Amino acid sequence: MTQSVGVIGLGAMGMGMARSLLAKGFSVAAFDLAPQAMAGAAEAGIVTHETPAGVIEASDVIVLSLPLASHVKATIEAGLAADAFRAPKIIVDTSTSEASVSRELAAKLADLGHGFLDAPVSGGPQGAASGSLSVMLGGDAQWVAQAKPVLDALASRVIHVGPSGSGNIAKLVNNMLVACHMLTTAEGLRLAKASGLPAEDALSVINSATGRSALSEIHFPNWVMSGSFDSGFSAGLMRKDVRLALELAQESGCAMPVSELVASLWTEESSGVSDNQDFMLLGRVEAVTKEKTNG
Repeated sequence: MTQSVGVIGLGAMGMGMARSLLAKGFSVAAFDLAPQAMAGAAEAGIVTHETPAGVIEASDVIVLSLPLASHVKATIEAGLAADAFRAPKIIVDTSTSEASVSRELAAKLADLGHGFLDAPVSGGPQGAASGSLSVMLGGDAQWVAQAKPVLDALASRVIHVGPSGSGNIAKLVNNMLVACHMLTTAEGLRLAKASGLPAEDALSVINSATGRSALSEIHFPNWVMSGSFDSGFSAGLMRKDVRLALELAQESGCAMPVSELVASLWTEESSGVSDNQDFMLLGRVEAVTKEKTNG
């Protein structure tokens, strides 16, 4: 088992993954820009470093949990510039990144004798904290095999879908569907409520029938119907994923008329939900009625 693991990015997902790895016997090093996150990591027994390059140098496998592909690229380039890649390394990028960036970084690191896996995850902060994430994995089988102990510590399901970039593509398709399901489920529940059927009762039927989804079965009961709206994932991050999915569609020449409509409804102007608010607010069930007209 690889013992030395680094985690760069200690947000809700990264901190949960770092704690899961520590609980399963790995030596964990970490870095985050936020002093509060660094303090929390140190308190949990995680070794903190002053720079991402320090984490890379100290670790055999480095897990990235960063907001944007540009952050992933900058982190790798900073590590290379600091000569932190002297010994063989495997980068496991759990960020929702871009396939083109992952392919570029995988090729660059492979030429230097290192591995890069695009490994976006599903399961949210709870899954990260419990080591029960689902991983959509892209990359060379050699690096997948070597990173397996770390991946198994983070996830209950690891699906190797293909070469570099494949994991990113799978995640963007998944999250585009999540964005669609959010709006269609909310709309269906609004119709039920406006027509006299309580939304809670309608949801119980949906979840016993063919209209169900992970959104209706998990997200709506836990974070919408409860009124908490605190899933730990921001509307801004989901908008980023929707944008990336549509950019991928454009690059691929794939028509996505429904997704384009969903993207327009997800905007802050249309939804009234700001980037820093929880994305579950897009699922608010409020009766929407139209004024009836005669004739």
